Amino acid sequence: EYFDIQFACARNGAICVLLNWRLTVSELEYILSDSSPKLLVHHAEFADAAGQLRDRCDIDHLLEIDGGADDSAYELALAAGAGAPVERVALTHDDVITIMYTSGTTGLPKGAMITHGMNFWNAVNLGVPAGIGIDTVHLSVLPLFHTGGLNCYSNPVLHAGGTVVIMQTFDPGDALRLIGDPDQGITHFFAVPAPYQFMMQHADFADTDLSRLRVAGVGGAPCALTIMEAWAERGVDLAQGFGMTETSPACIFLDPGDALRKIGSTGKALMHTEFRIVDDGGGDCGPDEIGELWVAGPNITPGYWNKPDATASAFEGRWLKTGDAARMDDEGFVYIVDRWKDMYISGGENVYPAEVENVLYQLPGVNEAAVIGIPHDRWGEVGLAVLAVEPGSAIDRNVVIEHCVERLA
Repeated sequence: EYFDIQFACARNGAICVLLNWRLTVSELEYILSDSSPKLLVHHAEFADAAGQLRDRCDIDHLLEIDGGADDSAYELALAAGAGAPVERVALTHDDVITIMYTSGTTGLPKGAMITHGMNFWNAVNLGVPAGIGIDTVHLSVLPLFHTGGLNCYSNPVLHAGGTVVIMQTFDPGDALRLIGDPDQGITHFFAVPAPYQFMMQHADFADTDLSRLRVAGVGGAPCALTIMEAWAERGVDLAQGFGMTETSPACIFLDPGDALRKIGSTGKALMHTEFRIVDDGGGDCGPDEIGELWVAGPNITPGYWNKPDATASAFEGRWLKTGDAARMDDEGFVYIVDRWKDMYISGGENVYPAEVENVLYQLPGVNEAAVIGIPHDRWGEVGLAVLAVEPGSAIDRNVVIEHCVERLA
């Protein structure tokens, strides 16, 4: 259904706003109020939340999906429109097809505008080095509301005429079974580091036939050497890369042949992307000098929906300022060394402390709140909240957790 809706929007000129189903109603309310959709498509399990959002955000229509059942509202709507003439709308690469909301250091999400051109150039940038073609069968396990799930490699595979196999919920054992199944014929796989770790720790990992897997991409967060080595021992060299929602996302790519030789590197710029590493004065850094990574190319977002100030601050001319601190070695390989923006990555998800801190400040008795990222064996990083309370006050840990569970993804 995700792809039905995406391609319908591509044909009739509509814009598809992809929602993170982990978010609470209050978090989604901000996104829908900002984007003002006319139609909200939702699964049956989210019917209550959809009803609340329709009323709060003045949405004209709801359309419910119910597992492909013939009598579901979604399937009935498709049947009713079958055979009707479809008017193609004249669009260009500059027209917006998708809005993907990303967290921001202000604590409010920003809607990155994704154009038809960005989707096309990502299919070229990512599809060519990944060897994607009409015979590609890609196993998609990441959420499709994220650019990783939608565009690494699902959209490029569909662009090439290949096949996408979708897991609605990731399970390491099921994923290994699908990859090892000759009837599925999985050739491509992409994930953040955590699923690779869960799969290599599964009892079936050692005996799963991985021989049909041509490309296994990893991104979204730094990949630990132990994960790369474990998969390499099974004959699968993980292909690393760097990208952002705002870059469609393919931007920098490390050839698997260099993966172990260049441990920690995210690679070199893809064909239709440029990068600079810039010092505080706006000049280019030399080899192994640390500066901010800037990128440019036809795969870069035109900006943020309804946020001209945020758009202006994100760009320097044609260059998008990524907010990541990076260095380049003497062979031209890029290494991401830190984040200039106040953010940590947990299980491949970008988490901005300001969002969590805003919720913590709602608790009575909290004078100050700070959230930092700390190392974690399972998720790479997790948040640690540090609270300064009013004199004489005490806050129970469980109260804090319950308060956050109700208000945060």
